Amino acid sequence: MTTTTLLRWSLSAGLAAHAAAMLVAPRLWYLHLPGVADTGPYNAHFVRDIGCAFLVAALGLAWRGWRPRDGWPAALAGAGFLLLHGGVHVAETLAGLCGWGALLRDAPLVLLPALLALALALPPRGHVTSAAAASS
Repeated sequence: MTTTTLLRWSLSAGLAAHAAAMLVAPRLWYLHLPGVADTGPYNAHFVRDIGCAFLVAALGLAWRGWRPRDGWPAALAGAGFLLLHGGVHVAETLAGLCGWGALLRDAPLVLLPALLALALALPPRGHVTSAAAASS
C-alpha cells in the first residue's frame, strides 16, 4: 500500500467517524466539539444533514483508496464539500462573525483536512478523460 493510499484511507476513516458521531449522537457532537455551540442553537436535523455530507466525503475518499485510477471524481466531489465548508469558516472570520482565534482553533480539523482531501482527490498525473481522448 502506498503512502498516498494510506492517507486516503486514514482521512476517509476520520471523516466517517466524524459523520457517525453526527448521525448517531448529534447532541453529544454539538455539546462536545469545541466552538460548535457558539455558532447557534442545537438542531438535530441540521447536524444529521451535515453528517451526511461528511459521510459522502468519506465515501468518496474511500472509493479513491479502493480504486485509485477511477475513484478520483468521487473523491473530488467529497473534497469539494470539505473545501466549501472550510471556506465558510474563513469567510465568517473575514466578515467579523467570529474571531481569528476560532479560525486557528478550527484549522487543524477543518482547513487542513479539506486541503489534504483536495491533494488526495486530484486525478493521476497524465490522466486523460475519455472526452479529451475522443476529441484528439
